[in-house]
This record gives sequence, structure tokens and C-alpha cells, in this order.
Amino acid sequence: MPSVVRACQGDTLDLICWRTLGTTAGGIVEQAYELNRGLADSGVILAEGTMVTLPDPPASNAATLENVNLWN
Repeated sequence: MPSVVRACQGDTLDLICWRTLGTTAGGIVEQAYELNRGLADSGVILAEGTMVTLPDPPASNAATLENVNLWN
């Protein structure tokens, strides 16, 4: 379910995606632009208080890495 967040001073869409969803990978920013047509018409920096609809967070399919201890 898409979520709606309010832009803070100096926010960009990719910063909001990173802060809220934890990633900008997988086309998240592009999906957010699709949900917010015309958002970039006034520039890259969003006006403070702009309501932004974000897509669903991506499914976590990242492989878990094994921890390596250099000193035993």
C-alpha cells in the first residue's frame, strides 16, 4: 500500500525514498515519480510541506553475508 509523506526543507525525491524506504534501488524513485506526476516541474528541491506518495517498499531479497573475523 503506497504511503504519503510530507517533504521537509531541502528534500529531494530520492532523499525521501532513502529516508522512508531505506533504498533508492530497484526503480523506487522512478515509481515515486509515476505516482506524483508533475512533482519535478518546479525543480529538484521540493517545497517544504509537499505531500509525496511513495510506492510500496521493495521486497527484501538481499543475500545475507557471512561475517568474517580477521582476528581469532
